[in-house]
Amino acid sequence: MLALALKLGLAPVHFWLPEVLQGLELTTGLILSTWQKLAPFALMIQTAPTINSSLLIAIGLLSMLVGGWGGLNQTQLRKILAYSSIAHLGWMVLILQFAPSLTLLSLSLYIIMTSSAFLTLKTNNALTINTLATSWTKSPTLAALAALVLLSLGGLPPLSGFMPKWLILQELTKQGLPLSATLAAMTALLSLYFYLRLCYALTLTIYPNTLTATA
Repeated sequence: MLALALKLGLAPVHFWLPEVLQGLELTTGLILSTWQKLAPFALMIQTAPTINSSLLIAIGLLSMLVGGWGGLNQTQLRKILAYSSIAHLGWMVLILQFAPSLTLLSLSLYIIMTSSAFLTLKTNNALTINTLATSWTKSPTLAALAALVLLSLGGLPPLSGFMPKWLILQELTKQGLPLSATLAAMTALLSLYFYLRLCYALTLTIYPNTLTATA
């Protein structure tokens, strides 16, 4: 289980993922964040029934907490997406033993949303929060699309990223785990905060005018 967690970049063996993703270009980072998750997750889904449920819940909650806290003080977009990946995978592992179908739904939506985020950032040629501020002046339509994708990744209703979180919280409550559901909901607020910060930089800031005044 810990070997698969290392491969996926789950806490507490997540330290390699933000640094590696930061060193890659956006296209390669997209492959690392999406395609590379499929094989370990297939193995994890098959072995989940034999693993202690407390271990899965602990890894899931810890990953969500690390993903939320880690992304708060970042300015590099690739590192933010890496911590977002850790948090999303935490949601999937948390519910894996109780409802594997929800894990597959979350994984599918995560791959779609993360692919959209990487491709819109690549189109905008944005690598840091500062460069996001110029995106609106270049292409307002693309910037608005990027903002919607980021808010969906954050799980803001009524966007599609909210649906798996809602269903997972509902299933955890049915399984008699209200404390885990409450902690999961609280960690989701951390992730939503740094996504709102990105959207603020993207849509509500005007890039400073650097034209020199003529005499």
